[in-house]
Amino acid sequence: MGIFFKQRSSSQDDVNVGDGKVIAFINQKGGVGKTTMAFNSAHALAKQGHRVLCIDMDPQANLSLLCGVDLEDNYSVYNLLVNSVRELKNLHVPALFQDVLVPGAVIDVLPASQELSGFELSVASISGPRQLVLSKFLEKNSVLSRYDYIIVDCPPTLGLLVVNILCAAHGVIVPFRPDEFSRKGLGHFYQVLEDIEEMGVSDIPEVLAHIPNLVDLRRKQERSDLERITKDLEQAFGESKVTSPFYNRAQLVKSHAQKKSVYAYQSKEFEDLQGQFNNIAQIIQEWGHDNQR
Repeated sequence: MGIFFKQRSSSQDDVNVGDGKVIAFINQKGGVGKTTMAFNSAHALAKQGHRVLCIDMDPQANLSLLCGVDLEDNYSVYNLLVNSVRELKNLHVPALFQDVLVPGAVIDVLPASQELSGFELSVASISGPRQLVLSKFLEKNSVLSRYDYIIVDCPPTLGLLVVNILCAAHGVIVPFRPDEFSRKGLGHFYQVLEDIEEMGVSDIPEVLAHIPNLVDLRRKQERSDLERITKDLEQAFGESKVTSPFYNRAQLVKSHAQKKSVYAYQSKEFEDLQGQFNNIAQIIQEWGHDNQR
């Protein structure tokens, strides 16, 4: 096996017609722009008329903050996950799905909290499959019937929290920086996918796209690393699984700082970025259509 294993394609029976699709934005390496990618892709899907929910599964709660959520003294998705496990009754809080959900004008959000960093310890004693807590939570609350797309922002780890996300997700999108650290991180990520497949607890999600992000081609080493990683990924997954690069643009920094999506701006300087996120939305929609039965 090379640094990336050749993943099987999802069968068309994996996702039922009318069910929402869970898409995880993931990379074990921090600083690759997962949150910004997830946030703007969610807005791109919403602009196409889809019902979109964002679930922030990162204890840093950056996606929640981007969505304008006040995290002070509020319950989070952590509490909902714990509440969904009967064996953890001593940790339950008086909160239902609708109590934690933050409705937005464009997208809805289930916010994160620092408590998510203790998720693995919280579920250590349960007798059921610890890898399926998120999946069963989504099922119990009929989340897949409420939304067309559920976008999950993942923490930069490969622990039990991420395993739960991978077991619940139908598809994954992998932003990465073009450097050697990212290349090694991608290899570790695909090893985790392979481990999940071998455990047999859940189908593994399909890789929808890899996104070279925050690219600065003025640096010779960065150009070389991008070419090398892209070649590896195209050999393992096919050319269609690697998007064109997102460059390190001031417009992304500006929108992030102002907690706005790139679609909140009407100036021409944002048109290229809007087009790129429209392309990600198209990738997701075409995949979703192909996986209906």
